[in-house]
Amino acid sequence: MKTIRFDSTKIFDIILVGRIAIDFNPVDLNKPLEESTTFKKYLGGSPANIAVGMSRLGKKVGFIGKVSDDQFGRFVTNYFNKEGIDTSGISVAKSGESLGLTFTEILSPSESSILMYRNGVADLALSVEDVSEDYIKSAKAIVISGTALAASPSREAALLALEYAKRHGAVVIFDIDYRSYTWKNKEELMIYYSTVARSSDIILGSKEEFDFMESHTGNSDKKIADRWISFGNKIVVIKHGKEGSTAYTDDNGIYKIKPFPVQTVKSFGGGDAYASAFLYGLMEGWPVIDCLEFGSGAASMLVSSHSCSDAMPRVGDIVDFIRREKAEYGEMVARA
Repeated sequence: MKTIRFDSTKIFDIILVGRIAIDFNPVDLNKPLEESTTFKKYLGGSPANIAVGMSRLGKKVGFIGKVSDDQFGRFVTNYFNKEGIDTSGISVAKSGESLGLTFTEILSPSESSILMYRNGVADLALSVEDVSEDYIKSAKAIVISGTALAASPSREAALLALEYAKRHGAVVIFDIDYRSYTWKNKEELMIYYSTVARSSDIILGSKEEFDFMESHTGNSDKKIADRWISFGNKIVVIKHGKEGSTAYTDDNGIYKIKPFPVQTVKSFGGGDAYASAFLYGLMEGWPVIDCLEFGSGAASMLVSSHSCSDAMPRVGDIVDFIRREKAEYGEMVARA
């Protein structure tokens, strides 16, 4: 694989662009949402969770986003501050936009769903005026969340962040983060997703998300990866949930890993821990297969926890977890 260079002179290891929200996870588990009566509040939103994950792993993290001008907006900003995440790139909505709310349904350890309130949300009110070129210039890498592309003015803000990143040599990571209820039609999705995917260096997503981005199914993982690598991406990671994940690199490398067996609590949140741990490994200069293993370990830890943000592990936690899992179950790595 051609080396992914992270400029060591930059102040921030990574800056994420996109959604900050609140998750309400039921305390009374294994019930339909309509029968759940008690919930615990957590910081949520995929890019926000990844930000917490990378900060817990010791990286200097910044964020570009917009929050509501109320108690919930202050809650998520204060949470970031306590986690050591820079909030100077977070602005406050001025037109009454609310923070996105997600109520999760945990029907069983393997069957979960979400009910999301996304009308008039603050994160999609992020505008180009909220994106500082100097702030992007100070980062080794940025993560653009696909959800930020779903509506204006957020999509223009995300595209401007992409332009600044390319201008100043920051590595661009595209987390597809597809949410069907935020898009008007598949044509819009294809236009904006492909625009970012063609300009990124690393793409992370599930097979279903890649299928949505290409607006059809049936292509093999290899064919999908080859397409996006042909546009200049160096790594394409395609996830298959319980079946594991595969990283394709621009030197024709193929690396596969299976999930570590755990007793799950929920079936969501693992992808955000996976992304933060995988990207941490890349920034540490690890081989791709070791990054995959670290990401897979973090993901397994998250699906066995009640929360997403609060449960993001630290380096030593993941190392210890992987060591214990290997001792009991053996290697999860499968070299292609």
